[in-house]
Amino acid sequence: MKPEELLVHHSWIAADMSRCFLLVETDDVTLLQRWVIEWADLVEFEIVPVAANKDMVEALSGHL
Repeated sequence: MKPEELLVHHSWIAADMSRCFLLVETDDVTLLQRWVIEWADLVEFEIVPVAANKDMVEALSGHL
């Protein structure tokens, strides 16, 4: 039950079933924020922004 525009690339469940990890993508961070708010009474979220290696190398070129 997520916004259609929020693309889930993959999900993993911990072996002890204590948590689930999702790799999701969106160009609109408010979609992710609304999804978290809608589920906040039942689920605890930890959001870690990530980027592809090539994108980080390009973004940091000349700054290292």
